[in-house]
Amino acid sequence: MTSSTAPIEEFDLIIIGAGSGNSIPAPELKHLKIAIVDDGRWFGGTCLNAGCIPTKMFVRPADLVRNVREAGRLGVSTAEVSLDWAAVRDRVFGRIDPISQSGEQYRASGEANISLVRETVRFTGMHELTTASGRVLRATQIVIGGGSRPRELEVLPFGETVFSSDDAMRLEHLPERIAVVGGGVVAAEFSAIYSGFGAHVTQLNRSELFRGLDHDIAETFTEVGSRNWQIRAGIEITEAKQTAAGWTLTLSDSSTLEVDAVLVAVGRVPNSDRLATPEVGFDHEEDGRLSVDAYQQVLKNGKPVGGVFALGDISSPHQLKHVANHDARVVARNLLAEARIARGEDAQLTENTLGPVPYTVFSAPEIAVFGMSLPEAQAAGYKAIEVRQDYGGTAWGWALEDEDSFCKLVVERGSGVILGAHIIGPDSPILLQPLLQAASFGQSIRGLARGQYWPHPAATEIIENALLQAEEEIQK
Repeated sequence: MTSSTAPIEEFDLIIIGAGSGNSIPAPELKHLKIAIVDDGRWFGGTCLNAGCIPTKMFVRPADLVRNVREAGRLGVSTAEVSLDWAAVRDRVFGRIDPISQSGEQYRASGEANISLVRETVRFTGMHELTTASGRVLRATQIVIGGGSRPRELEVLPFGETVFSSDDAMRLEHLPERIAVVGGGVVAAEFSAIYSGFGAHVTQLNRSELFRGLDHDIAETFTEVGSRNWQIRAGIEITEAKQTAAGWTLTLSDSSTLEVDAVLVAVGRVPNSDRLATPEVGFDHEEDGRLSVDAYQQVLKNGKPVGGVFALGDISSPHQLKHVANHDARVVARNLLAEARIARGEDAQLTENTLGPVPYTVFSAPEIAVFGMSLPEAQAAGYKAIEVRQDYGGTAWGWALEDEDSFCKLVVERGSGVILGAHIIGPDSPILLQPLLQAASFGQSIRGLARGQYWPHPAATEIIENALLQAEEEIQK
């Protein structure tokens, strides 16, 4: 319990975090007294301010320049092109920052039933929070959407020339030589962005890149990515020395690397520790995430804590905005259902039961996947088949002069249900969706290709041909 002598401020609902949780206050909750608590550097969460949205706004111009540089293979002669880092940066945040600021202003003064608390808070009881200034907040219902933060490297703590994804797009000037440390989506996207803008990029990772993905996808990404920036996989930084020019990194093979700056992108840490959730006895996963049940209720000793829900990075293993948004929709329904149940009304909580989770990488090349690889499906006991359709086997692939990209499908032989889809190449995040839709609704691939028109010669013929192959294979 709190030892503060401050008067207790009572609310019906407290929402921690202004990311996806900020979407929960809706007209059906206007009768509630709500507090939104957020201590973020910018209002609106990671996706809006330092993640999904601004990165794609940098990816687009980087892709345009890269396409021009590679246009010679299509018979196009071009003059040298370049990008203006400051101009792109200002365009991006000239749009993003006003959205963040107006959202904060609206929550601060635009609704009579909502109070905005821009402070750090800690749990001092299961339904009680104490702010950094000593305010004590209590509520019948609490939603924990406190997000996550970039993981720091002991050998390279964050500073002016060692930055995380939080600062990676807001640099005053783009360094000429950048080391990007990490082998996942953030490292891959920023390697593509920085190299597209003309920086000399060296990506370092202690294992192969994308080791959790299909082996052929990871291998192809490394091969194609290496044409645009240097990739050194299976290597670690053993020592880092700051110099007048930047950094000298000593690597595990005894070589050294001279760079002007370093982006550390080695994963993210759930912010549960900063909220003191362990101190009040909430359950946690091994990586620090809050443990939740199928209804997004926070657990304590394996049982749900009434009135306490969590969503997004602080409780999800996926750390994806589309997952956090769905979590928020489930939580919003369950807040209302829980209140109705407490009043003795007939209501049921909603389970978070969506199907496979799509994972996309907007790099060079793009990646889009969901579900299992063939070895994973077989290990799980499925009788599964795998087919591969190269982009180069379609008319659209000929137009692109694409010899690298492909789509792989993993399908259960008996049911014809798609267990996994793995695509690498242009527009793969778009091409994934019809496959994800079929898998999400348990639809068999039988007749899926032949039962509808596929525009010729569009990129979707890649999917059509993969489905035709798979249907033929499961009938053997």
